[in-house]
Amino acid sequence: GGAGAVDGSAAALFVAGVAARTKGKVVWCLARPDLFAPALAQVGLHPDRVIYVEAIREEYVLEAFEEALRFGGLAAVVAELVRLPMVASRRLQLAAEGSGTIGLVIRRWRRQTEAGDFGHPTAAVTRWRISVLPSEPLPVPGIGRARWLAELIRVKAGESADFEIGACDAQGRISLFSDAGNGSDQTRGSVYTG
Repeated sequence: GGAGAVDGSAAALFVAGVAARTKGKVVWCLARPDLFAPALAQVGLHPDRVIYVEAIREEYVLEAFEEALRFGGLAAVVAELVRLPMVASRRLQLAAEGSGTIGLVIRRWRRQTEAGDFGHPTAAVTRWRISVLPSEPLPVPGIGRARWLAELIRVKAGESADFEIGACDAQGRISLFSDAGNGSDQTRGSVYTG
């Protein structure tokens, strides 16, 4: 949803929630060592399941991501990237299809100028934008469950959509909120996809 740390962490937790619902090891490839493992555990992705691959350059992150996807036998592979060219995304898509491993890319940039290719097409099956919303209101003083705006920007053979969701719980599940158009913020229920 933005270049800020808050939107970046929301996207990382969304992806961690998806990975948490899988069975097996998860490889997380990154160039910036700012991932907070205890937060991943809070959304169900426990440290004993994660193998961290820290690279000094983004090109190396992309190489490690592709190699882990081709390896097979992993539950999911995550990469934090600034750019994702079409040729590279097509290779990654073929590697994921060949091994049956879920590949998840988090697009993170520090400056808006780095986001210049964000709207360019990729071979990804889906493309989401995750932004933060005000926390879920509580009937008593305090901070409610974090809420996100999940925008499904692209999906093969489908339509785009927007969802107001409650942040992932300890099992990686999100909560869907009723449509914003009817003025109700009541939770409709938890969603499990795995």
